[in-house]
Amino acid sequence: MAGYEYVSPEQLAGFDKYKYSAVDTNPLSLYVMHPFWNTIVKVFPTWLAPNLITFSGFLLVVFNFLLMAYFDPDFYASAPGHKHVPDWVWIVVGILNFVAYTLDGVDGKQARRTNSSTPLGELFDHGLDSWSCVYFVVTVYSIFGRGSTGVSVFVLYLLLWVVLFSFILSHWEKYNTGILFLPWGYDISQVTISFVYIVTAVVGVEAWYEPFLFNFLYRDLFTSMIIGCALCVTLPMSLLNFFRSYKNNTLKHNSIYEAVVPLFSPCLLFILSTAWILWSPSDILELHPRIFYFMVGTAFANSTCQLIVCQMSSTRCPTLNWLLVPLFLVVLVVNLGVASYVESILLYTLTTAFTLAHIHYGVRVVKQLSSHFQIYPFSLRKPNSD
Repeated sequence: MAGYEYVSPEQLAGFDKYKYSAVDTNPLSLYVMHPFWNTIVKVFPTWLAPNLITFSGFLLVVFNFLLMAYFDPDFYASAPGHKHVPDWVWIVVGILNFVAYTLDGVDGKQARRTNSSTPLGELFDHGLDSWSCVYFVVTVYSIFGRGSTGVSVFVLYLLLWVVLFSFILSHWEKYNTGILFLPWGYDISQVTISFVYIVTAVVGVEAWYEPFLFNFLYRDLFTSMIIGCALCVTLPMSLLNFFRSYKNNTLKHNSIYEAVVPLFSPCLLFILSTAWILWSPSDILELHPRIFYFMVGTAFANSTCQLIVCQMSSTRCPTLNWLLVPLFLVVLVVNLGVASYVESILLYTLTTAFTLAHIHYGVRVVKQLSSHFQIYPFSLRKPNSD
C-alpha cells in the first residue's frame, strides 16, 4: 500500500488539460475580503509556497478542534452547572479561526503572485477544506454544547450533515458544469463565527442561555441559520446553476444517473452512520459524539477528495467509496447486538482506520501529482534546480 497510486494515467492526462474556472458572487467576499486578502498577501515573502500557506491554515483549524476537545471533551462545558471553557480559549480560537480563514483566502493569490499556480494547489486546497468541515462544525458546537440550554448531539449530527452536503454541492456542480460556483455561506459563516468566539469570551456562555427574541433562543438561531442558509441559498443556487448549464447544453454528463453518481457515496455514508446511531445498543452517539462526528467527517472528506480529483481531471467519479464496506460490516454487527465496550472499540478502530486511509490517500495523491508536474508541494524550487 505504501506505493499505491490512486490517480490513474487517464486522470493524470486530464490534469494536464485542466483550467481553473470559478465564479464568486458573494458581496462580502468581493467587496470586503478580497481587498483585505490582496493587502495581506503582500506581507508574505515571494519564496513562500502557496501550499505551505494552505496547510498552515488547516493546521490551525485542527489545533482549534484539539484545544476545544481538551477543555470540552463531552460538550457539556457550556451547560449550566459545569466548568466552563476559560475565556482566553475562546479568544485564541476566534483569532486562529479568522487567521485560518485568511490563509485559505490568500493561498491562491500567493500562487498567482509567484506564478506557481498548479492543479495540485487547487486540489490540495479544496481537499483540506473538505476535511476542515468536521473540525469547524464540531468546534463551533462547544459554544452551545449539549444539555438543557444547548443542542442535542443528534441535532448537531444532522447539522453537520447539512454543512457537509452544502460543501459537496459546489463540487458536484463543477463535476457537471465545469465551473466552481463558490458558496455564499462559507465567507459569512467564517466571519460570523470568529466574531461569536470573541463575544463569548467577553459576555460568557451564560449570555447564550437568554432568549434572542421572545422565546427564540440563540441555539435556535444557530440551528435556523445553518438550515436556512442551506435550504434558501446553497441548494437553490446549486440547482439553478445546474439548470442553466442544462438549458445552455453545457452539461458534462448527459444522463441523470451519471450526473448524480458523485452523491451516491455521501448519501450511503449518511444512511449507514444514521442506521448505526438508531440501532446502537449503547447509544453510541451519546457516548462518543466527538469521535463519531470525526469518523463521519473523515469518510466524507475522502469521498469528496475523490470527486474533486475526478471533476478536475474530467473523469468518471467512482460509484462507491470502499471505506463504506467496513462501515457497513460494523453497522451489521451492531444491529445483531454487541456489548457496549465492544461497540466503542469498533468505533475507535473504524475511526483510526478511516483516518490512516485518508491520510495515505492524500499523501500518495500529492506525491503522484508532484512527480507528474515535477514540482515540490511545499517549495517553489523545481526538482531539476537542486
